[in-house]
Amino acid sequence: MLEPVIGLEIHLQLKTKSKMFCACAAHETAMSPNTNICPVCTAQPGTLPVPNEQAIRFGVRMGLALNGTIASHSKFDRKNYFYPDLPKAYQISQYDQPIVSGGFLIIDEKRIGITRAHLEEDAAKNLHGVDGKTYVDFNRAGTPLLEIVTEPDVASPQHAKAFLQELRLIARYLGVSDADMEKGQMRCDANISLRERDAEGGIVGMKFHPKTEVKNINSFRNVERALEFEIKRQTELWNAGSPPSVSTTRGWDDASQTTKEQRLKEGEGDYRYFPDPDVPVLELADIAAEERRRLPELPATKRARFVGEYGLKPEDARQICDDPALTDFVEQVFSELSSWMSSVDAEVKDQSKLANLLSGWLLSKLTGLLVERNLDITSAKINPENFAEFITLLATGKLSSTAGLTVLTEMVGTGADPSHIMEEKHLGRIDDEGAIAEVIDRVLLNNPDIVERYKAGKKELIQVLIGQVMKETEGAVDAKIARNMLMVKLESN
Repeated sequence: MLEPVIGLEIHLQLKTKSKMFCACAAHETAMSPNTNICPVCTAQPGTLPVPNEQAIRFGVRMGLALNGTIASHSKFDRKNYFYPDLPKAYQISQYDQPIVSGGFLIIDEKRIGITRAHLEEDAAKNLHGVDGKTYVDFNRAGTPLLEIVTEPDVASPQHAKAFLQELRLIARYLGVSDADMEKGQMRCDANISLRERDAEGGIVGMKFHPKTEVKNINSFRNVERALEFEIKRQTELWNAGSPPSVSTTRGWDDASQTTKEQRLKEGEGDYRYFPDPDVPVLELADIAAEERRRLPELPATKRARFVGEYGLKPEDARQICDDPALTDFVEQVFSELSSWMSSVDAEVKDQSKLANLLSGWLLSKLTGLLVERNLDITSAKINPENFAEFITLLATGKLSSTAGLTVLTEMVGTGADPSHIMEEKHLGRIDDEGAIAEVIDRVLLNNPDIVERYKAGKKELIQVLIGQVMKETEGAVDAKIARNMLMVKLESN
């Protein structure tokens, strides 16, 4: 049996204001080519690099979140290779003393080890013109990167995708990167080989075979597709008796949904690493201690707490916690709910029922309204206090589900208090049995054919009559009460 052996190398573009070794703006968008440049990032003679402290702090912060060990001393090295987009003909990177070593993440109950994470500067960007020439834009040159290298512990293409999605979420929670793959803020190289296992699960032959590196994949889905393609391609080579015998580098071709060979893979010796004499050794003990104290609650811990403390379903907690802004909103809503619900009866305060009610309206109705209006939770006018009051009105039966959607729509548009909207639009629950009975009598009188068919055995038609009652009252009657009163009327006549 063949199984994949997968490791990932991720380049995370750090969200600093300036570049790694100079004061040029790092992330200005829609700028003309070669605008954010200076003598340092274009490697003019006599210039000296000055490390960006915020980039170092971001690297340390990410390393801590990945359960890594922060080096007390770390240094920068020169990684020598010649490309048109590398102005110095070397990259300032880290070799044998990275800022982070070790670490791990648990993804789908499987541990993925982290080998190391190190800081480096980004290269420039090649632009291929319609005239057949290639131009170089140095705006990106020198942008700070954190390269994260995993152990070959990734079990499948789907596991790789899940790891990258969790890594992006951690980076966003920490504020170190937006990690948008399609914008190049997170880039992934995937290393993959196959190995044999016998019927008992033992490894046959070599533990690791020559690997194929698929370079610069720009989306989660493409990482999954590229690895699926490589598993298929390499399996065919194994079955033909000619498994890969040398390490190679391939590129993902989105148009053909295939990988294509680019070159033999370089070894460490090809880069001729040596310490950069212009950049001093980093002393990281104090920075590590400060960043550890500032570390926020991370996504996995927050998801578990939302399930345990608030009673959310695991899938709802995951969906909420995938958006840091939505997560903060929900935290505030639950905080407000504790005061809104203090005076209601125990049944209404059932935590799991309340959590299900909140997540249902939040993830379905509210999110849908925001998408329709091209808003997110931070730009919408609705606030946590009003949403908590809205959920309380639903939970206590003062607001029906039908009327609730009208109220929520108004809240998103105006930010108004839900009680005020109910008052203005006369959407409060009708509890007066006499008033409800009048509506029911009117509905039965206006629908004699449905009443007759119901009495003839078409009991499912009661739903039509309930719908008519809800329509007449604009959803202000409890549907269960309407059903019960309708059945009494129908069975008694």
